[in-house]
Amino acid sequence: MKRIHSNLSQKTLDARASYRDRIDLLRSRASLLTGRDKVLMTMYLENGNSFRQLARLAGVSETNIARRIRKLTRGLTDGKYITCIRNRERFTGIEMSIAKDYFLTGLSMKKTASKRRLSYYCVRETLKKIQLTIDIIKTIRNSKAG
Repeated sequence: MKRIHSNLSQKTLDARASYRDRIDLLRSRASLLTGRDKVLMTMYLENGNSFRQLARLAGVSETNIARRIRKLTRGLTDGKYITCIRNRERFTGIEMSIAKDYFLTGLSMKKTASKRRLSYYCVRETLKKIQLTIDIIKTIRNSKAG
């Protein structure tokens, strides 16, 4: 176990605090995931399993696990899906499903269309609408803050 030394710079201490805050954010938002993704993130964040251990359990390569965790981490910290959840009254059920598939779990538009049994065009247009709505919400939020 590493000891905290009194001679650590403030920059190092701030970096550690930022890292801890990010981990706490990931832990709180991991509940948004379902199935294998939720199990994977829980094992990684809560249990501290390494990529190697997770790869053995899943029967895939370490690289595959690392990429999946990185993609899920990006989706959980990005905030686009969180913005959709906070403003869910603006979206239909299918739009929320598409937003979850694309922004949170990182599925491509093609895979999202296949999963939801929609046309690629429909998914693309829905994502344009969602992105436009997110941009408007951010603009409104920034104008109120300023």
